[in-house]
Amino acid sequence: MTDLIINNARLIGYHYPVNIYIKNGHIERIEVLEDQDIDNELDASISRYDAKGHFVCSGFFESHIHLDKACILDRCNVSEGTFTEAAEETDKAKEDFTEADVFNRASKVIEMAIKKGTVGLRTFVETDEKTKLEGFNAIKKARAKYAFAIDIEICAFAQSGLTTKPTTQQLLQQALEQGADLIGGCPYKDENPDQHIEMIFDIAEKFDVDVDFHLDFDLDPKNSSIPKLVEETIKRNYQGRVSIGHVTKLSAMDKMKRGEMAGLLKSANITLTVLPATDIYINGSDYEALIPRGTVNANQFAELGINTTISSNNILNAFTPYGDASLIRMANMYANLAQLSSDDEISDAFDMITVNPAKLLAINSLIEVGASATLVVLEAENAVEAIRSNAQALAGFKNGIQTFNNQAAEIYFN
Repeated sequence: MTDLIINNARLIGYHYPVNIYIKNGHIERIEVLEDQDIDNELDASISRYDAKGHFVCSGFFESHIHLDKACILDRCNVSEGTFTEAAEETDKAKEDFTEADVFNRASKVIEMAIKKGTVGLRTFVETDEKTKLEGFNAIKKARAKYAFAIDIEICAFAQSGLTTKPTTQQLLQQALEQGADLIGGCPYKDENPDQHIEMIFDIAEKFDVDVDFHLDFDLDPKNSSIPKLVEETIKRNYQGRVSIGHVTKLSAMDKMKRGEMAGLLKSANITLTVLPATDIYINGSDYEALIPRGTVNANQFAELGINTTISSNNILNAFTPYGDASLIRMANMYANLAQLSSDDEISDAFDMITVNPAKLLAINSLIEVGASATLVVLEAENAVEAIRSNAQALAGFKNGIQTFNNQAAEIYFN
């Protein structure tokens, strides 16, 4: 017998609203409702959720976030808005990180994300001499606590250098031995960026895990690490297992050079993640006029068949002193920065917070018979309207069980 029916929902690919029937955590069937149709399954024991004609999607996927560094703005002295300031203030704050502290702050952001419709995320966790494995252990506990509502992937991350830091090298491997899902690197923060890339790949190959790099985070079009990264990706047969975030150098390159870099990324099947909130805040702070956006137009790369995603990066810290973990808001911000206008462009941006990051995280996000009943109801009629209007996430379900509810606002006419 059916366990739950989501009535009167709008789905991509359906002209009319539908009823979604859920059994044992999976979609049992989808029935189209035309004007005269009446649901004939009246068993009172079946739970129901009335979507009231709102849009239902598979939920959002955060492909690049730092839960361990979230919500530390009150510990940072932020006045310049530069990368150097953010890095220095964060390093100071890290001295007071404890497992309990990281767990509490991460939990706060995870709950924000759940209530905004996020059902999966990849978080970087700094793994170095200063933090050791305290942050990693905290995120593991948070992952277990919130598994009922959200899938969390942990990336053991070398933020502050690697090539001259044997302790970091050991800690990264310990984290992978103890449950980290992949490894991440940050070449531009290392004395030897090329060797940093090679060493990250060496560890990734040893543990057979994917890699995710923070890359090219400045507005100098020269000296990109993309060619080296592509070289290592192909040499090690890691095509489709590599992703990069920020890459703001691309926004400073001329059209021909940017096209050359896009071709390289395509050849190695590397996913590109843009982080509009951080990228526009950090970049261009030294400009007095015509301040650059510092955000890559990911639609141009998507047109070439490159997997592209939009993500939050940081929430309420020195790198991003704003945030509510809403990927709808992040996609709306990106659409403004990239000056998207057509429905097709906006639809592509919606894919960048749904199907594209789900692909990166190896999660099936299709709403079809037999699929997991992980669904989010948005206060909009379709994906394009959801992005244009910053639609509220009204309710979420994981494996057919409701995980949150945000009651739609009402207007009281006197």
